[in-house]
Amino acid sequence: MIRLPFRFFPSRAVLAAAVLGLVANTAALAAPVSVVDDTGQTVTLATPAKRIVSLAPHITELLYAAGAGDRVVATVEHSDYPEAATKLPRVGGYSRIDLEAVAAAKPDLVIAWQSGNAVAHLDKLKSLGLPLFLSQPNRIEDVATSLEKLGQLAGTAPAAEAAADRFRRQLADLDKRYRQRPKVRVFYQVWKQPLLTVGGHQIISDVIRLCGGENVFANLDTMAPTVSVEAVLAANPEAIVASGMGEERPDWLDDWKRWTRVTAVARGNLFFIPPALIQRHTPRLLQGAERLCEQLETARSRRPAGKP
Repeated sequence: MIRLPFRFFPSRAVLAAAVLGLVANTAALAAPVSVVDDTGQTVTLATPAKRIVSLAPHITELLYAAGAGDRVVATVEHSDYPEAATKLPRVGGYSRIDLEAVAAAKPDLVIAWQSGNAVAHLDKLKSLGLPLFLSQPNRIEDVATSLEKLGQLAGTAPAAEAAADRFRRQLADLDKRYRQRPKVRVFYQVWKQPLLTVGGHQIISDVIRLCGGENVFANLDTMAPTVSVEAVLAANPEAIVASGMGEERPDWLDDWKRWTRVTAVARGNLFFIPPALIQRHTPRLLQGAERLCEQLETARSRRPAGKP
């Protein structure tokens, strides 16, 4: 038998501290949780959630980032990040929820997207008595706050707080580098037909501001307003940034080349960012932000001498 030196055996003080820590963690997992959602409503759970249904891809991604991926029992289509999320049962799409499937998952918490899920579906979920937390992060900083709130709801606060801290440090770095750069007027194109952009309250507008840009349609209150080609031409953006549906640059971005008097076209400032990196309210938003900031720097570098 191997005899260990005495120093390998924990003291009574160490054992007591370990026991107290275990008791504290157990108590935290059993304690009631109250969190204010993004609409100002307080959501109270008797204990942290163990069975969560996510009703939007960005919510699913946030839950995994907050250390609560193993508590998600169902989600919606297009919840494809991280890889583990692709294996979760589906309860429809974010705009067409299968309410029976949600109920069948027996969730102790449903997390929905205020501006993305249908109001009728949200009202029905409330009528079923399911605890409902509404997510609507409209500013970049709200991503960090969302991580912390989801961590509280799921009982994974330490992991969530660490993720939020990382996000805030990276955001502060981008802010320091780009926010005070000379303004670039930007048209952000979500889709071609209908011609969709983002309004001033949408989180992508906040990303544009972070990069020292100005959304030419920031005066619109709608999250994803439809605009006309004529309105874009009148706005005369210095850069046009498109997303589309996947990882590939959409062909329709080049349709703008026919309008040679538009500054963005004349200077070759037609840019693309994959939608998963800029259209989801998740930590990956900063990857999209960094790409956009670099693209606006390119636009600045293409200005003729003496011209804004």
